[in-house]
Amino acid sequence: MKNIDLILSYNKTFVETKQYEQYATSKFPDKRMVILTCMDTRLTELLPKSMNLRNGDAKIIKTAGGIITQPFGNIMRSVLVALYELQADEVFVIGHHNCGMTGLNPQEIILHMKERGVPDQTIETLKHSGVNLMRWLTGFDSVRDSVVNSVSIIRNHPLLPRDILIHGLIIDPDTGALELIDEA
Repeated sequence: MKNIDLILSYNKTFVETKQYEQYATSKFPDKRMVILTCMDTRLTELLPKSMNLRNGDAKIIKTAGGIITQPFGNIMRSVLVALYELQADEVFVIGHHNCGMTGLNPQEIILHMKERGVPDQTIETLKHSGVNLMRWLTGFDSVRDSVVNSVSIIRNHPLLPRDILIHGLIIDPDTGALELIDEA
């Protein structure tokens, strides 16, 4: 059975038995915070539990590596929407040890793309169109430096209100221990 079939079957029961009621909240974060973190599966439940967060407490933005690479990309837009429209007033950038983005090799990713059927012509067309796949697919060497860099991009953003607190942390994906590396 495919995952979609299992999910839809479970979901039908979930809705019919009103299990959703325990998660009722508003679109506004109760603790008025926005978290930028990695999409790593180890953090799905561990991160909120390690921070004493419940459903509705925070806006959580997840991306590969929990990094901001473009000050005017989708991630920074999400942070700004949370701050201006959803009543958040504190930002937490949380990286983690043993991240899959550490030492990521863009050439290897492109090779895997080709192995899965992306034609060479598509890769070449993107290169000639100004898309720098090597830069776009690059990870980082140091999670600490990555967090500090993302915190800096947020703090220095021209559209950021000056009264916003921005913190940088690293979480241990095995224990949930948090290390503060850049305090507002």
